[in-house]
Order: sequence, then C-alpha cells, then structure tokens
Amino acid sequence: MLTPKRLNTSLENFETELQQLLDWQSVSDEGVVSTVKEILNAVRTEGDSALLNYTQKFDGLQAQTGSELKVSPERMQQALENLDSKQREELEKAAARVRSYHEHQKQDSWQYEEADGTILGQQVTPLDKVGLYVPGGKAAYPSSVLMNAIPAKVAGVQDIVMVVPAPKGELNDMVLAAAVIAGVDQVFTIGGAQAVAALTYGTETVPRVDKIVGPGNIYVATAKSLVFGTVGIDMIAGPSEILVVCDGKTNPDWIAMDLFSQAEHDEQAQSIFLCPDADFIEAVQNSMNKLLAEMPRADIIKTSINGRGALIQVQDLEDAIRVTNIIAPEHLELSIEDPQTWAKKVRHAGAIFMGRYTAEALGDYCAGPNHVLPTSQTARFSSPLGVYDFQKRSSLIMCSDDGAHVLGQTASVLARGEGLTAHARSAEYRIKS
Repeated sequence: MLTPKRLNTSLENFETELQQLLDWQSVSDEGVVSTVKEILNAVRTEGDSALLNYTQKFDGLQAQTGSELKVSPERMQQALENLDSKQREELEKAAARVRSYHEHQKQDSWQYEEADGTILGQQVTPLDKVGLYVPGGKAAYPSSVLMNAIPAKVAGVQDIVMVVPAPKGELNDMVLAAAVIAGVDQVFTIGGAQAVAALTYGTETVPRVDKIVGPGNIYVATAKSLVFGTVGIDMIAGPSEILVVCDGKTNPDWIAMDLFSQAEHDEQAQSIFLCPDADFIEAVQNSMNKLLAEMPRADIIKTSINGRGALIQVQDLEDAIRVTNIIAPEHLELSIEDPQTWAKKVRHAGAIFMGRYTAEALGDYCAGPNHVLPTSQTARFSSPLGVYDFQKRSSLIMCSDDGAHVLGQTASVLARGEGLTAHARSAEYRIKS
C-alpha cells in the first residue's frame, strides 16, 4: 500500500509542511568528504599510479598501465555495430532530435559601432576540452551521453573526454555506441572520485579538462563540488523530481505512472501531484496502488512515494501554479486544458511538459530538450544544461580617438573619486588637449 503525504493548501500550516517535504540534505557527510579529499590529492600528486590503484581497488579492473584504461576507437566502433538494428535506429533518431533542438541555442559573437567610431561587442568561443562522467558497469545510460555530449559538440568543443567505470572490465555497448553517435573523442574506463580528479588535474594518460559534466554517485558529486574553481562543473544535482498538475480530466492511470516514472529512479526521488478535485486525487491514489504490483522496481517506488511523495489538494489552477513556483520542480507536467497559457505563469521549473499527452519520460530520452535539469528548488536560479554551458563570452572594446576622449573624462572623475590615481591618469593620457 502506498501512503504518500496528503496536504491541502487551505490549511494554515500548509507551507511549513510543504517545505519540510521538499527539504533534502545531501548524504555527503564528513567521512565521504574526507575520503574524496584523499583521493583527489593522491591523483593530483601521483597521477596514473594513484588512478590505477583506485581503479583496481574500487572497480576490480586489473590494469597495469594508464594506456590500458583507454578504450580504443575500434572497440567503440564495434560497440556501435554490435547494437540491435532497432536500438541503433532509435538511438540515432534521439541523437538527431537532441542535436536539432540544441542547434537553436547556439550563440554567436556580436558587436556594434557607436557614432564616434567606438566598437563594443561580445566574442563567443567554445570551451577547449570537456570531461563527461557516465555511470557504468551493468547500468546503461546512453541518454546521459547524448544529453551531455551533443550540446558540447554543437557549441564547438573540439575534445570531449568521457570517463565510465568498467567494474571487472564490464562495459555497456549502448553507452559506447551513444558516445560514437554523439561525437565523443576519447573514452577512459575509470569512475568515482578518482575519475573526477584525473579530469581536473590531468595524469600521464588522462588529459586535463576545462569543465566536468554528467551524473554520478555521492562520491562523484562530492568530488565535483570540491574541484569547482579549478575546473567548471555543470551542477550538483539532487534526487530526481516530478510535479504533476492536473485538472481532474486525465486518465488517472496516466498520472499514476508519470509519478512512478521518477519514483523508480531511487528511494530519495520525489513525486508530487497537485489537483483541485478531491475525488480525482482519490482516483490517482487508487491507480497507484493498483499499478504498483506491475512495477519491477516496486520496492524503490514504494520507498520513494511513502517517504517523499505527496498528493496535494489545491483550491484551483491559479493556486496550483502558486504552489508550483514554490516547489520549483525539476520536471513539471501540466496535464490540463490550455497548458500553454498556464505555462506562461510558471516562473520556476527545469522543464515544462504541456498537455495530457506529454509524458515526462519523452523528455528523458528523445523529445530534444536536455534532460540535465536543476533539482532541489534550484530552478529558482538555474537552467537546463545547454549549448551556452559550453561557450564562453569575452567582452570587446575598441575606442576611437574621439571615444577615448569622451570616456576618458568620465573614467578620470570616477577613478579619482575612488582614489585610484593610476587608473585616472591612464585614462587621462587619451584625453585630447
């Protein structure tokens, strides 16, 4: 039996109870941090030697040299050719949709000229080298490869270095095939905090990168948080989340399965349902209980729903959107009439799935937009991973003699006001006498 928390926005203590429901604390305790710091320092100072030791210790991969950790282009191509023809076709179709969507995000350099000839603008350039972390072993996350690598390639990144753990040498062909399709340049069979360290500092074998993206366990997430500043990172993601808003007119089985689609990720995932219709909320609860037995990951779903899930009765759709903006969900489904109008009222959400036919799962794999999204209410200030995450912007300034004369007078006054004489005189040299 599923027992998600029941809340009602008309009750006085609603927002307090909601925030308690939303609160999530990372399990990155002092022990995890201490272990990760030790690994980072060892790889930074000892390079391949430490990397090999940790790979043997944690993954049981008995490589003796750094070069053995690199996956050959031939092995990569073989993985693509080994795929079932239907799997390959759909993987390539998904990649094409992801690429097409992200092409629209690409930003170009721009500049303009003022009346006196001064030129101002912005020069947009791609990052040189990006590291992509992919969970490995028996797990298969080819969609993660596509979502992280394709935007980088669209941005113009020349070298994508993928790391994927291979416990006892086990590699997933779909993951390697996705890497080929997405244009990944190098792949190494390393994982955990040691892989993050290798990408951050570089070793004799693994190149140093400028930014690290991709999901991982608590050790990977902790390592990414600790190396930020030496390299860029995408985000520190919490458990997966879904918020479904419904007006009571969608098949309740659809709603129940949409909630399950995120609950099955892990026990800490969060599924929340908002609806103004009390009878429909009961119908969804009944559907959830009916469908649970069909789920291979029923135990995970049950723990997730009973621990962090909620069915919330709202006063109306306006109230639902108000609560949505408080929750700032990773995934938001608007299973309602006229969803595009209501979507304009949503200020905080990682991705908005509009209409009764738009299951969140489509966004995970093949709709086109990125599935790397802000979690834990960070959608209040963060955006989905995109091409812009792999591009840098440099300001362009070129003064004409007339422009330097005018701007120099302004700069001189402001610099002397701050007590910075050299700044003032540097500008004053360009002022015409």
